[in-house]
Amino acid sequence: MTQDFATRMGDARVRKDTKMLADFIGIYCRANHADRERTPAQTEAASLGVYGRKPPALCAECAAHLEYGEKRRAFCPKDPKPFCAHCDVHCYRNSEAEWQRQMMRFSGPRSMLHGHAIDGVRHALEARKYRRNDRRASSAETTRADR
Repeated sequence: MTQDFATRMGDARVRKDTKMLADFIGIYCRANHADRERTPAQTEAASLGVYGRKPPALCAECAAHLEYGEKRRAFCPKDPKPFCAHCDVHCYRNSEAEWQRQMMRFSGPRSMLHGHAIDGVRHALEARKYRRNDRRASSAETTRADR
């Protein structure tokens, strides 16, 4: 583990995002990998205590995705960090990004039942804001092009 990673994980926002990612992956893993052996995650963030005394129980595949996501979140170049779907810098490998999209589509709606209702509402409002800003930007470009 690097000192930079530990320092970044000390940021409350990074810890919150990382914990939420682990919760979402846990929801996905429980539902889609019930036949696999799941053990408490042994990631660098878990060793720093990000997940408290009870790290998420994940299969090996999901634990690898979590470990990758922890590093991507810790070293995100944007501050404040937008949702990855709305970001102009794409940190994830294509295969990893596709897996994350699939996992989020599955876990997002179900997260409301697992203590993330307020986070879901915030996410919807922020996504709405990004869409509105994109429409305004494209409208302004169209107006400039017409001149």
